[in-house]
Amino acid sequence: MLRGDRSSPEPVGRISHRSHQPNGELPLAPSAVKPRGHALTASWEEAPFETPREIRLDEMPSLVDEYRTGARNALAAGFDGVELHAANGYLLDQFLRDRTNRRTDRYGGTFENRARFLIEVLEAVGEVFGLDRVGVRLSPLGTFNDMRDSDPVGMFGHIFRALGEKHIAYVHLIEARGDEHGPDESVQLGRGAAPTAALFRSFYPGVLIGAGGFTRESAEEAIAAGTVDAVTFGRLFISNPDLPRRLRVHAPLNSYDRAAFYGGGDKGYTDYPALQETGSNDRETTEVEACD
Repeated sequence: MLRGDRSSPEPVGRISHRSHQPNGELPLAPSAVKPRGHALTASWEEAPFETPREIRLDEMPSLVDEYRTGARNALAAGFDGVELHAANGYLLDQFLRDRTNRRTDRYGGTFENRARFLIEVLEAVGEVFGLDRVGVRLSPLGTFNDMRDSDPVGMFGHIFRALGEKHIAYVHLIEARGDEHGPDESVQLGRGAAPTAALFRSFYPGVLIGAGGFTRESAEEAIAAGTVDAVTFGRLFISNPDLPRRLRVHAPLNSYDRAAFYGGGDKGYTDYPALQETGSNDRETTEVEACD
């Protein structure tokens, strides 16, 4: 996933911490809106979020160029394509939603203005790979990192239509999960195994990939219904290096260790056994009900 040039501290926006910033400066964001909760410092300690500095209008072109540079680096490294991470409360997502975007210039206010930065970044990355090799990740109803919008269906309906006109590789859509407090109760979700995808499916004619809370059974259900074209798994791929094989043969799954997801060494991250290595003395296995 492309969050911009790795030498840049800006792509996570307001949820960064000054310990990650040049000269200990404040994180940058579309508006000076402090998130609730805690950030991870450069030493992997929790610290209260700070109020970020609003990005100046004259700084916007350089931010777009950082994503372009990141795409060039990915191409030079041999990647076939990239995915723009415009979800989970990171910088691109912060521009999209009015909880975090209070701007009154050409990057704030209307649906078109709030989507402008994402479209500019998409076009810049498309110059490098071609738009048919660029995907976009979205979380329209997710509340992770203190995110919400007053009209998510209107805002993201606009974004889906705009992305459809660009003929990109795919949209990677995250279902709102219970551990993110769920979607706004005023939003009428769709039906089936992928209700967020069902809500936005009609806005987007291209390839739609679902993520978040899927089991093997619910993934098959969503694909069979045509709600999504494919499903991704995240946490279970960490704990099951041979996840496709396990799903194919209905094998039990290694439990993941959430506490080891951020920081630390290989324990609980790269030390999970593959199926042929699993024995009575290996890590306990379980049938896991949901994954992302």
